[in-house]
Amino acid sequence: MIVTPITLTGKFVRLEPMSEAHIPALAEIGVGQDFWHFMLYGDMKTEADMRNWALDILSRKGDVPFVVIQLSSGRVAGATRYLNVMPKDRGLEIGGTWYGLEFQRTAVNTECKYLLLKHAFETLGAIRVQLKTDSRNIRSQKAIERIGGVKEGVLRNHMILPDGTIRHSVFYSILDSEWAGVKPRLESILYRSFSPQIPRM
Repeated sequence: MIVTPITLTGKFVRLEPMSEAHIPALAEIGVGQDFWHFMLYGDMKTEADMRNWALDILSRKGDVPFVVIQLSSGRVAGATRYLNVMPKDRGLEIGGTWYGLEFQRTAVNTECKYLLLKHAFETLGAIRVQLKTDSRNIRSQKAIERIGGVKEGVLRNHMILPDGTIRHSVFYSILDSEWAGVKPRLESILYRSFSPQIPRM
């Protein structure tokens, strides 16, 4: 299983390989947002913080980071990536995901996950896709469960965040044997209407 940068396009979003050119647009929607409290990178208070974050992500060997473009507006909506890729075991993680506030609870996240899962199972040949989130982030847990993630358990005292908070992480997965059921459910959620503004996750 070889994971390389690729552009994935749906009806509502395009996922394109992240580059330094995306940093100003990412800063515009990401600086100062509260969701960073649940993530591993510390608060993003300035464009310089966002630049440091992006350069760090881009430097991580084996990770494949994407910027999410909302097709209807042409605007950068957020970021996500493949990480913890295990070629021998045909597994990977979808994570590091965040969106600007105006793009949350729209079709954006649902279709991003759909495109990433479809590529992982149908092109890369993955047998397991993992997702994890902070135990305090109930909204994220509900979103993962809505797309078909199966809760595996909680890793207690899993990580120490930049502000010193000790994070418990909730782990989910979707298996290749489950994709045949997850896929049509996601397609039904996404494509029952052609409006990119349907409230979703």
